[in-house]
Amino acid sequence: MKNSLYFGDNLEILKDLYKKHPEGFIDLIYIDPPFNSKRNYNILFEDIDLKDVKAQKEAFKDTWSNITYIDTLNEIKALDLNLHSFIQNLDQIGVHHGAVSYLTMMAIRIWYMHKLLKDTGSFYLHCDSTMSHYLKILCDLIFGENNFRGEIIWRRASGFKRSTAKKFPQKNDNILHFSKGNNITWNPQYLPHKDEYIKRFKKDKDGRLYRDDVNPTKGGTRIIYLDEVKGDLIDSVWIDIHPVNPMANERLGYPTQKPISLMERIVEASTNEGDLVADFFCGCGTTIAAAQNLNRKWLGADISHLAVKLISKRLIDTHEQKIRNTFEIFGFPQDLASAKMLATETKSGRFKFEEWIIEVLLGGVLNQNKNQTGFDGYITFDVNNDKDVCFIEVKSGNATLPQLNHFIQIVEERKADMGVFVCFKEQITSGMEKTAKTQGYYKEELFSNSYNKIQLLTVEELLEYKGINMPISTVGTFKSAKKAEEKSKQEGIF
Repeated sequence: MKNSLYFGDNLEILKDLYKKHPEGFIDLIYIDPPFNSKRNYNILFEDIDLKDVKAQKEAFKDTWSNITYIDTLNEIKALDLNLHSFIQNLDQIGVHHGAVSYLTMMAIRIWYMHKLLKDTGSFYLHCDSTMSHYLKILCDLIFGENNFRGEIIWRRASGFKRSTAKKFPQKNDNILHFSKGNNITWNPQYLPHKDEYIKRFKKDKDGRLYRDDVNPTKGGTRIIYLDEVKGDLIDSVWIDIHPVNPMANERLGYPTQKPISLMERIVEASTNEGDLVADFFCGCGTTIAAAQNLNRKWLGADISHLAVKLISKRLIDTHEQKIRNTFEIFGFPQDLASAKMLATETKSGRFKFEEWIIEVLLGGVLNQNKNQTGFDGYITFDVNNDKDVCFIEVKSGNATLPQLNHFIQIVEERKADMGVFVCFKEQITSGMEKTAKTQGYYKEELFSNSYNKIQLLTVEELLEYKGINMPISTVGTFKSAKKAEEKSKQEGIF
């Protein structure tokens, strides 16, 4: 099977995968779910300074309903009575409803993840002190206490000079490790040698580092080569992996982004090349990137369509466009019929037609103030170190010439550099084509290239991977991932 990215509620994805693979098929599952902290996390986009309003899009909210969890709790009752009793008792003894709701949401998802693991598989749950004690008991009930492999303490920050609270500063996360069974895949991990140890070696005529070692029990000496000596065994306290700092090359804008070295250590320890790694809260895709780098197959899911778009872009930025043929994306409209279905959807939903067009297909930013500013979204681009902007207007229903004229007026009044009007092909008239064509050009001075200032773009063209005809920019919606320094061996996996 191809590598897979899923957009949608991971519970529905898990249930569907369980129907297809009731025997289990995943070698490693790592999840880094939100910690029930009541915070909103945001991806920040390139701003166009509209009345000092920062353009941003909510990636996800880790706030849980205190009502809807009751339905999920009843669903758990049919799956696992012990699990249901534990959560219900927490509710009855007065544990905060928000915590009970969060644990209910996590319990049913972890239950299905356990089912999807192979018998040799491992499960890692990244959490913090907010909920780790409750989550440990959930996992004990689901996996069995005997399958608890240990708790990893990751020191995610160092240094704390100010006393701001009456407690020791919290500088670590907890990673709970469980297995499906006793016979798991396991590869011990070792720290690199320290400089002072390496200095004890010298080079032979072939440039290989070695030293003479005295063996008092057998008498005489023996030669030890550095490349045959493993470093210190890595234990459960990880202080050598630092968090992603704001200036790091791998930084992509997710506040909770984990360093890829953290994920690579977990993947290397619990899988072999060609094994399948899954992350059902994959965010900006660090687990996916680590699996790809280490020649593992992978599966990712996220409830944010922006996250799925970001992961796809991250992979392409790192491994070039050819990698796009190695993975599939599920959950987005794939043809004209499903696009029209989304366009005519009347119920209020999390994912709308305009979002799909602007943020998924065009890689732009949804305008959160469109009622005041008169356009649906925009893309910024950089030409000769000047930040220019292209406005986007999307019509899911009937598109008319007066609507196009109104959009052109908005482009002129707000002094946008370009504008693109998106609708279905059947709605474009000759009058609309003529009007758009007569609006002049945006000219890129450096190469003397000209682009129609107002462009008509159809949904059909977007489904065929045609985009806006505009200058190539070094600045995009998302920060770009660093190019892979070594060529991936992905061709050998698939």
